[in-house]
Amino acid sequence: MTHTTTPGRPSWAHDDFLLPPPNPTQRINLTLPARDVHRLELHAALTTAGVAPKPGDREAIDHLSTLPDYVHTALHRWLTHTTQ
Repeated sequence: MTHTTTPGRPSWAHDDFLLPPPNPTQRINLTLPARDVHRLELHAALTTAGVAPKPGDREAIDHLSTLPDYVHTALHRWLTHTTQ
């Protein structure tokens, strides 16, 4: 695949990629609370398992996200069928 550069456009800008690549030195140092990490990971595990959460499931997911790490690990193991 050949990319052409338009005059006045940076060398990294192609017709199919108009944003510059991210600059690692400009990343925001942010740590999410465990509850938020659990919630995001649970959504990802459910989606990967082919279980689309329904709108009414949000409260259940929020409650599950508050459980301790070992419970969260078991939930992921059950949903992903791994032998961690």
